[in-house]
Amino acid sequence: MNAPTYDTEGTAHLNTAGTGRMPDGVRAVLAACTARDDRFGSRALAEHLGAVLHTEVHERLGALLGVPAGDTVLATGAAEAFDAFVRAAELSPGDRIWTTPYEGVARLSTLYALRDRTRCRLEVVPLRADGDLDLDWMRAHLDGDVALVSVVHVSSACGTVSPVEQVGRLLAPHRARYAVDASHSVGQLPVDAARIGAQLVTADGWRFLRGPEAVGFAYAAHGVWSGRPPAPAPAAVAALNAALAHHAAAVRLPYEDLLPRLRAAVERTPGIEVLAPGREQAGMLAFRHGEVPAALIRRALARRGVVLWKTVAQENPLHPAARGGATAVRASVHRDNSAQDIDRFEQALRDVLREEREEREYTGGAAVAPGAALAAAGGDRFGGPPPYRGTPVRRGHLTLHRTT
Repeated sequence: MNAPTYDTEGTAHLNTAGTGRMPDGVRAVLAACTARDDRFGSRALAEHLGAVLHTEVHERLGALLGVPAGDTVLATGAAEAFDAFVRAAELSPGDRIWTTPYEGVARLSTLYALRDRTRCRLEVVPLRADGDLDLDWMRAHLDGDVALVSVVHVSSACGTVSPVEQVGRLLAPHRARYAVDASHSVGQLPVDAARIGAQLVTADGWRFLRGPEAVGFAYAAHGVWSGRPPAPAPAAVAALNAALAHHAAAVRLPYEDLLPRLRAAVERTPGIEVLAPGREQAGMLAFRHGEVPAALIRRALARRGVVLWKTVAQENPLHPAARGGATAVRASVHRDNSAQDIDRFEQALRDVLREEREEREYTGGAAVAPGAALAAAGGDRFGGPPPYRGTPVRRGHLTLHRTT
């Protein structure tokens, strides 16, 4: 069997939410610093980058998040920063933790570990019928027992934007510590940590900021943690600093939001179901086909030079779309995309679905609905206690179950 071939010339990269393409200048900084590290060692590189590592990158992060530079912290990723924050939490069996159906698996793993360690209660804030967080439910159930609230600013599953500033105002008079995951919002939406009112705002550097992997950051209020999250490599920090400078220059330029164009292209395609809960989405659109599996769509598009992401239920196990183990395809757009990328994607998607339909007609094969195999294996049994025990998983897939 021949290996698939991928078109690397003029690729339409619609996966910035997964891994953003580094600008040439950022990639050059990373390459130069990596070469210097390889030749002289990380200590020598850190000395060479002293002002960048200790001052410049924090000034840029402070400007990005609207907070003092001294309140920003570097980490290997948003999940690691959140884990350090939670490890410092002192909760009792009578305390309650709130999370949402949009929470990702890495933070959920950390929250389940905290629940197991302290015997507190973990509750899931419900969604309204339109897919937005139910703020009225939060007002009705908020009391002195709520000790920690974790909210995702933009859902990695489908791009739903949560009202993090409204949640912050709601929590302000109460004891609850508030943590916001801005991994999929920073770099595409304004993120003002001071206005949000959270004690912790975390983000990754390799998504919409288009920096290197294995580097993230956080705004942390005073007294949030006693220790610090693991520090990223100096070369990664230098490249993040360059990405922040590139982003600050790019936001001053005119920009067309391509998400409406992307959605229109998907909705015009027969057989496609758009997964877009909530009244507002940003940068991402998830969809699936009633007969063609998401994995097949992603691979076939990649062979045509269109790069997307396949989502799986385990990445966002509390999300309503995760029931039945369903998979989906997620496309994301950013400033480095063009209208031509969307046109190329739409034509490629139509070609893929047409060829699959013709193949089924020729072979007489029966279609299998996406997620059916997982459901048959028990992947749709949501509502029981989580199987998680042990060290939190930072990335990858872990099956967790909704707990209230």
